[in-house]
Amino acid sequence: MIRSACLKAFVLALCCLSSAQVAAAPDPDHLSLASVQAAVARLDAGPDEYIHRRRAERSVPIASVTKLMTALVVMRSGADLDEWLAVVERQQAPPNNAFTHLRVGSELRRRDLLRIMLQASENMAAHVLASHHESGRESFVEAMNRTATELGMTGSRFVGPSGLWPDNRSTAADLVKLARAAHGHPEIREFSTGGYFRARFRNPGYSLTYGNTNPLTHSSRWDVRLSKTGYLDEAGRCLVMVTVLDGEPLILVLLDSFGRRSPLGDAGRIRRWLATGDSGSVAGAAADHARRREAEYQAREGALEEN
Repeated sequence: MIRSACLKAFVLALCCLSSAQVAAAPDPDHLSLASVQAAVARLDAGPDEYIHRRRAERSVPIASVTKLMTALVVMRSGADLDEWLAVVERQQAPPNNAFTHLRVGSELRRRDLLRIMLQASENMAAHVLASHHESGRESFVEAMNRTATELGMTGSRFVGPSGLWPDNRSTAADLVKLARAAHGHPEIREFSTGGYFRARFRNPGYSLTYGNTNPLTHSSRWDVRLSKTGYLDEAGRCLVMVTVLDGEPLILVLLDSFGRRSPLGDAGRIRRWLATGDSGSVAGAAADHARRREAEYQAREGALEEN
């Protein structure tokens, strides 16, 4: 209860910031972020136009941000969203914890599987959606990579439909492109930004209640149009979001930060930076994480260059 109250207070503090004046970006030296990789762009800007970017071409694990691509492939397939799909066993155990409350053999409509996958980051829902692709799961993953190529996501690669595989990789710049494409589908916008949803299964009949993993979607003071969070040890805390600041839709991509609140803090710092020219500071633990991860990335990149 105390933790929940603190989180609500934290979100409220972010919301109280004044609207951003985004016509011209302030000095990037005055923007401090906890995220190691980041990109900020207008929703309607050209493919190479950014308000701000930080190591945006580095390909890194993206955890459950993957599910935006999963949703996009489902929508582009033209599959019936009202079709009931059976929850099926995984053929192979994923490399990370895959706990779920979904019961194998029960059924849920495709649209509701999409909703709980995007809103609550339900990994089993992503598996079920891919498994019921017209040509099966492997074909679905191929479609994910084909779609990435079509969108010009040159630093991206997908090996699974959920966020459980650290080999699902992308760049902040690529995820700006993915966010634009996903935003074009009203269902993805709706499903990813809903607050709470009660999923009603059949055969057997039971219900499960889900909440959004992005606390900013629960606040009336943030106009969130698209959202997806992600977390793995290998990826850190991640957030891709389309939000309206001073009447203009912006894409925020924040990859690899420390602690559940760090991406939310970065969203607030970007908002403050656009409004005042100064973002404020990053908490010590988050700043230490960013420095440590950056050193690890640079060491890995140096080793690759030597080889």
